Amino acid sequence: MPLFECPSRRCITNRTKGNLMLQLRASKFLKFQEAKIQELAEDVPKGHIPRTMTVHFRGELTRKVAPGDVVILSWIFLPIPYTGFRAMRAGLVADTYLEAMSITHTKKKYEDYKLIGDEEEQVARLAEYGNIYEKLA
Repeated sequence: MPLFECPSRRCITNRTKGNLMLQLRASKFLKFQEAKIQELAEDVPKGHIPRTMTVHFRGELTRKVAPGDVVILSWIFLPIPYTGFRAMRAGLVADTYLEAMSITHTKKKYEDYKLIGDEEEQVARLAEYGNIYEKLA
């Protein structure tokens, strides 16, 4: 996260936040994605609500996960400390998030699915027959 307040000793002793100006030429932009993950419906006990967690993806792991994907994640569990007045009231309590390390997709997307051997012939025969809905019923 970029700095918004001046961290120097002078600003701290004078109790001023100071103004920080964004230097685009001196900045390095990194890929970042935040997502919410939810446990699978079949893993949730009856009558309970599925648990959700926030996951942060950085670098090459961004844009690998889309809504509805079923994935297996390797991650690190990290705290997000509160800042400002909220930190004084919270004490040792902090929000948490998961920092993703690797992603494994368990379901294939339709684009990745390849017809093998006999399946292609079966689809061609069904297309010639017509009225596929009647045959399925």
